[in-house]
Amino acid sequence: MKSKELVAMLQDFYLLSFRGLTGIFRRPFYLKDTIEQMDYAGAGSFLIILLVSLFIGMALSLQLSAELSRLGLKMYTGKVVGISIIREIGPVTAALVFAGRVGAGMASELGSMVLGHQVDSLRVFGVDPVKKLVTPRLLSSLLMLPALTIIGDAVSLLGAYYIAVYVSHQSGSVYWTSIRDVLIYENVVAGSVKPFIFGYLIASVSCFMGLTTRGGSVGLRQTTTRAVVFSIISIIISDFVLTRILLYLLGFSV
Repeated sequence: MKSKELVAMLQDFYLLSFRGLTGIFRRPFYLKDTIEQMDYAGAGSFLIILLVSLFIGMALSLQLSAELSRLGLKMYTGKVVGISIIREIGPVTAALVFAGRVGAGMASELGSMVLGHQVDSLRVFGVDPVKKLVTPRLLSSLLMLPALTIIGDAVSLLGAYYIAVYVSHQSGSVYWTSIRDVLIYENVVAGSVKPFIFGYLIASVSCFMGLTTRGGSVGLRQTTTRAVVFSIISIIISDFVLTRILLYLLGFSV
C-alpha cells in the first residue's frame, strides 16, 4: 500500500469513527437498531465470555499456586490473581473474544450491505449511513463490552477461588480478603477504563472495514479477516499505551 493510500485510509477511518461517536448525541436516534445491536453484542457474547473467563481464572490460579508454593508465598495467590484479572487479563480477554465474535459479525454484515447496494439505497432516501449503521453498533459496543468485562472478571475470580481452595487447599477467607484488598480505586479505574476504549476501537475498525468492502465474496472474506486482525492489534497496542498512561496518572512508580 502506497503512503498516500495509507494516509487517505487513516483519514477516512478517523472521520468515520468521529462521526459515529458524535452521532450518539444527534437526532434521529435509532433506538430499535441500538437495542438489536446490544442484544447481538451483549447477550450473544455472554456465554462465550463466561466460559473463557472461567477457565482463564482457573488456569491462572493453578499456575500461580504452583509457583508461589515453591517460594512459600501461596497465601498471596488471591492478591496476584485479583490484580492480574482486574487490571489486565479480564479486560483484554473480553475484548479479544468480543472482537472475534462481534467485530467479525459487524464487518461481514456491513460488507454484505455494501455489496448488495443497501448502503447506496439509504443515501438515495436521504438517510445518513453512518448515523443509521455505525452509531448503533458503536454505542452497543461502548455499553456491552464494559458490562461483559465486569461479569467476566467476577467469573474468573470465582474460578480462581475454586482452584485455590479445593485444589491447592488454601483458605477461602484469606483468598477473598486478598481480593477485597486489591479492589482499591486505582485497580478498579484501570480495569474500568480499558473496556470503553477497546469497545470503541473494535466497533470503529469493524464498521470501517465493512463499509469499505470491495470485490464480491472474496472481498467480503478479506474484510472480515482484516476487521478481526486489526481489532486484535489495536487492542494489544492500546492496552500497553493505556497501562503506561494509567500507571503514571494513578501514581504508580515503574
